[in-house]
Amino acid sequence: MFLKTLVFALAAVVATTVSAPVLNDKGLLQLALTIENLENAFFSGGLSRFSANDFEDAGYPSWVRGRFQQIADIEATHAAYLRDALGNDAPHACTYDFGYEDVSSFINLAQKIESISAGAYLGAARHINSTSTLNIGATIAATESRQASWITSTVLKDQPWDGAFETPIPPSPAYSLIQRYISACPDSNPALPVVELPTLKLSDTTPKAGQKINLWFNSSAPSPLYAAWIHGVNETYTNITTGRTTVPHGLTGTAFVGVVSSRDHPDRDNFVSGWAIVNFPFDSKARLNTR
Repeated sequence: MFLKTLVFALAAVVATTVSAPVLNDKGLLQLALTIENLENAFFSGGLSRFSANDFEDAGYPSWVRGRFQQIADIEATHAAYLRDALGNDAPHACTYDFGYEDVSSFINLAQKIESISAGAYLGAARHINSTSTLNIGATIAATESRQASWITSTVLKDQPWDGAFETPIPPSPAYSLIQRYISACPDSNPALPVVELPTLKLSDTTPKAGQKINLWFNSSAPSPLYAAWIHGVNETYTNITTGRTTVPHGLTGTAFVGVVSSRDHPDRDNFVSGWAIVNFPFDSKARLNTR
């Protein structure tokens, strides 16, 4: 029933050629499928490469691989569902380079990809017009968040949540976070409703509060520039001086950072770079910021 409703909703969307981001339901579902295609390739590829013995040799019991197989099955289901909903407008899978070399690096990247996916659905929600499409996105976002939590807490032995709120990631930053793993996409794929932002790289992705880190990005934007640290529903801004900034206090779990041209709410009008993922692990004795 949901699928039929979703198809009818998509049929009512007027097709447009995206020169500047046009955030309609069909375009956002195409972005969602682009992310799901990447996840599907990531998990199926990793499990094809690493056996139960490989997991055990890396210090993980065999049931951990079994859970990752379940995640792979779920991502394949998400991709198939969105593909069916979009029909001829569905983007095809791209070719990818994830760069993992062993089970541990595969698991660490899995945590990042699941966190990005959950945030991408939340970030798209405010732009969705169809309530049925919004409902489908919400159910997928909840599943992605559970999967990220399982990897972070049960497998990596870190925190099971990041704070009181999940972090919504707007469409263009969401694409910037996965674009670094995409080698090439079919020419026939539709244009996505995103601005392609310069990749942001950090000198340390698990920094401490008060630490100075380097930021690398390709942009000729004039100063002043700021690092926008996004965590839950909050943003914190730090000055960037000669490519360096100071990590603020109050960040816990998985957060994101991007370069912006003003201290206004991060949006496509002030994005200078794509976003990068940062982690601030905490144990059970930590007290979280309740503001």
